[in-house]
Amino acid sequence: MYTIGIDLGGTNIVAAAVDENCNILAKAKTPTAMPRTPEEIFDDIAKVSREAVESAGLKMEDISSIGLGTPGTVNGGIIEYANNLGFDHIPAEKMLKERLGDLPIYIENDANCAALGEAVAGCGNGSKNFIAVTLGTGVGSGIIIDGKIVSGINHAGGECGHMVIVVDGVPCTCGRRGCWEAYASATALINQTKAAIEKHPDSILAQLAKEAGEVNGRTAFDAMRRKDAVGVQVVDTYIKYIAAGVTNLVNTFQPEILCIGGGICNEGETLLRPLRRYVESERYSIYSSVQTEIVKAELGNDAGIIGAAILYKAN
Repeated sequence: MYTIGIDLGGTNIVAAAVDENCNILAKAKTPTAMPRTPEEIFDDIAKVSREAVESAGLKMEDISSIGLGTPGTVNGGIIEYANNLGFDHIPAEKMLKERLGDLPIYIENDANCAALGEAVAGCGNGSKNFIAVTLGTGVGSGIIIDGKIVSGINHAGGECGHMVIVVDGVPCTCGRRGCWEAYASATALINQTKAAIEKHPDSILAQLAKEAGEVNGRTAFDAMRRKDAVGVQVVDTYIKYIAAGVTNLVNTFQPEILCIGGGICNEGETLLRPLRRYVESERYSIYSSVQTEIVKAELGNDAGIIGAAILYKAN
């Protein structure tokens, strides 16, 4: 059995032919090239889907279902809202069927697809209770309980980045103040690093930023590795912010596995070891013999594609 997994992003549209063992057989992609009409975007979705199938040595007749991962809120076959794509109540299922034939179509938020992909084919090792957290421009998340995606009554659930961890804290792009995203995203780390540099212009942290000509998500970690006290403080505080949200998720859902993805996760155990220590010291289930395992995501950009391709398993 073969399926098509589609990752519709603000930068690229990627499609893949995937087998029943979650192996990607072939991929094709094209720039999303916004701003464009939904019709133009779905024309390209169909084009790269057919290209992926052909590259895999298959025909559309071999495909049993199609899964689409998209930013925004999805309600059945309709993308109700995706601000970065300019989508407002787009009949995505109908548009896919018009272009690719009358196949079963499954559509889901892209972060949920990534969580499903990791749970089934990545670091989740097939676990039925699993949470994926992505530390990027924002904080993305997906929750899998009993093998099903948790999306709530209005299909907008699982947005863990917008739980408040600091009441009346710094503003978040969502309009609230003190959201986890505003403290634990890669964007937040960069802002925290810049603030520390401004306060400590003679630090190794400031020197590294000046030499690189920029501040990025690695700057504070690099300074920490140079034994810079300012870099150590920035990293420690940042990991405490991550731990605050992770502990909330562990206390609420007690998943088998919680994974951390995004560029920051490339720090590996430098990030995860202290994160685990903070969570272990603060979690409610301190005396339980069974605890959530906190690990690094494995599939990278393929998580969303694989998750989309196996959406039929979660429906």
